[in-house]
Amino acid sequence: MQDATKHLSDYLFSGESNLDSGDLFILVQKLAIAIFIGAFVGLEREHSRSENEKTFAGIRTFPLISIFGFMAALVSTITTLWIYFAMFLGFAALVIASHVLSAKEGKMGGTTEVTAFIVFILGSLVLWNFTILAAVIGVVVTLFLTLKFQLHSFVGKINEEDLYAALKLAIITVIILPLLPDQTYGPFNVLNPRLIWYMVIFISGISFIGYVLIKVYGQNKGAFITGLMGGMVSSTAVAFSLSRKSKEQKELSLNFAAGIIIASTVMFPRIFFIVLVFSRNLIGKLWIPLLVATITGLLISYFLSKKLTAKQNQQIEFKNPFELKSALLFGLIFGIVIFLSKAAQVYLGNSGIYAASAVAGITSVDAIILTLSGLAGSGLDENVAVSAVIIAAGVNTIVKGIISFFLGTDALRRYVLTGLSIITLVCAVSLIIMAAIF
Repeated sequence: MQDATKHLSDYLFSGESNLDSGDLFILVQKLAIAIFIGAFVGLEREHSRSENEKTFAGIRTFPLISIFGFMAALVSTITTLWIYFAMFLGFAALVIASHVLSAKEGKMGGTTEVTAFIVFILGSLVLWNFTILAAVIGVVVTLFLTLKFQLHSFVGKINEEDLYAALKLAIITVIILPLLPDQTYGPFNVLNPRLIWYMVIFISGISFIGYVLIKVYGQNKGAFITGLMGGMVSSTAVAFSLSRKSKEQKELSLNFAAGIIIASTVMFPRIFFIVLVFSRNLIGKLWIPLLVATITGLLISYFLSKKLTAKQNQQIEFKNPFELKSALLFGLIFGIVIFLSKAAQVYLGNSGIYAASAVAGITSVDAIILTLSGLAGSGLDENVAVSAVIIAAGVNTIVKGIISFFLGTDALRRYVLTGLSIITLVCAVSLIIMAAIF
């Protein structure tokens, strides 16, 4: 912050503290950004309050707070940093006094007051050349304020098991991860304990996003919506759960079939995201087949959704993906898949990679996709990796069809097998086309 302050002092002012036109333009531009951030937050605060409710600040006050923070930083740049602290303490006294008066009237919330402190500092950050950081924080703060009811609703749906599961993994991640050696072991020199644990956290994070969406939005919104969100957690779990429920309520078989197909479709964007993060070189050859498969699944789901029955308030039960046992199991599976895939590549060549992908795809695509992404960056031919990814996705899609065949009703089997067969065929055709092109 001192370097930024010195820099501003050098180029904002000269000689007798006069601004030239260029410096003045930069200063006004920063002031406009500070005002926008304050207005953005103030708009949310104004909109969220009830018609007769009196609050500390709204659409007019928050821009003024941001300007005050901006001016405090500007004055301290010219004079001394102590001026900034004095102005901040004066502002803090005003906010605290307002909160005390509100508390006496029975209003115990302090969200607006805390937000006011943040906006004051954001105005200062803009002057100190941390414009992007201030803008990002402003957006995040507004997001949290906007999601008040959703967040409270989510907390109300969290049970003790969810809380303890997340807490256990958080503690183990913070404590164990730094202690894990960042080097490879094993006969093929591919097992890196820290890398494996990073992958566990990454996959659990993706699954947790889907779990949160289900908790907040999708638990009682019908099989189709829950299947859409559940695909981020586990499309196999969706297929298993909805297939069993179809025998309990046969009249909803079409609804359950649509949920299974959309969950299976979500797998392809999920694969795209994983590969994008860990092996961008593969995306150039992989995005077309993944996009085609996704579009195919969405079209099939769309046509099925047109025929859905009105009654859809069925729940799909998911375990918290942050459960320690599941995380450790994925880490073990990932380590085994890495080792076997490398061994298959060394001893069996490309055919071994394809076989390993097919076997791994029976249970989950995550471990083999991560493995292929890593191997593609350390010697595995990219065309082979792309083909192996499609094979794993195709096998996993077939497995969900088998689950539906044995556990579902006749109607569910008919719709699911037709839909998943088309998606699998698209995967196979795209694999052949990509092989011919590349």
